Amino acid sequence: MTAELIGWISRVNDAHPWSHNDHYQHWLLRQLPRRVSRSIDVGCGTGNLVRALASRVDQAMGIDIDPETIAIARSLSAGNANVEFHAAALTELAGTGYDVVTAIAVVHHLDLSEALTAMRSLTKPGGKLLIVGCCRSATASDRLIDVVAIPANLLAGLLKSRHASPARIAMSAPTAPTCTTLGQVRKVVADVLPGARVRRRLFWRYTLSYTAD
Repeated sequence: MTAELIGWISRVNDAHPWSHNDHYQHWLLRQLPRRVSRSIDVGCGTGNLVRALASRVDQAMGIDIDPETIAIARSLSAGNANVEFHAAALTELAGTGYDVVTAIAVVHHLDLSEALTAMRSLTKPGGKLLIVGCCRSATASDRLIDVVAIPANLLAGLLKSRHASPARIAMSAPTAPTCTTLGQVRKVVADVLPGARVRRRLFWRYTLSYTAD
């Protein structure tokens, strides 16, 4: 996409904010194992996904490197007894034992190979690693999907405008543009998470599902 088009999309999203990341929570929740004891959301932002997981998980944790964002997540989660948040980086975590490890719009902030390796180590055997990632359009098929995504993005903003306040809070967490293409993602995933399923999605996202062995 051109810089002018990217700028136009950004202005539309500012005028009619909606969370592209929250849009994929339903996909994540559908992937959960029947029994979930512990989950961890990496780069949890203001905690929307952690609170959604709390209804299905005995103990839902979120981590984010930004202390101010974690403070917002804690204040929004005061009524959730089985939720906890920590200001920490992925590299500071150790051990394993999580039934579900999630990350939404996070791994493009990090070295992809190192991030996937670290999250795999947190996932217990038989557990699920679930990622919604951001990717840059690069191929003809990517641009064809963009033709659908651009008007769909505008329509979603108009339809979801009643949720503008929660969306603005969720979108207040620090972000960064992605320079990674889906082809590059697939190559790294094949090396680090053999057998993982990667699918291209609308709104410049992809999903990754992996069952740890």
